[in-house]
Amino acid sequence: MMDIPENKDLILFDGVCNLCSSSVQYVIERDHKNKYVFAALQSDIGKEIIEKYKIDSSKTDSILLYRKDKGVVSKSTAALLIAKHLGFPTNLLYVFLIVPAFIRNMVYDYVAKNRYKWYGKKESCWIPTPELKAKFID
Repeated sequence: MMDIPENKDLILFDGVCNLCSSSVQYVIERDHKNKYVFAALQSDIGKEIIEKYKIDSSKTDSILLYRKDKGVVSKSTAALLIAKHLGFPTNLLYVFLIVPAFIRNMVYDYVAKNRYKWYGKKESCWIPTPELKAKFID
């Protein structure tokens, strides 16, 4: 796999989605342990992971969590595993893993399906500021 730093998990997000870009900024602000690096699903590494794990991007198109030792997790499970490492009170969301995935993913899919309508869409991928550039993989 491309240049993912050791001891980091990679969050792949829809780079043209306003909700997704805002979520990435939310994670960056709360990632005090510097656990995550980021890339757009549309990036080379995003395409490489989608191809390697044979992910149907028509079904999973908003967030993926790639962990070197465990592979790829998607949808609500990815979001909750990310939240677990973001400190109080965000980490409390992790408790929702007790809800069966099919129920969590129904809610997740509903938001994902409507995210452009509700939050809008950019013409191109969000570009991080120079200070944040180190957290992104091209």
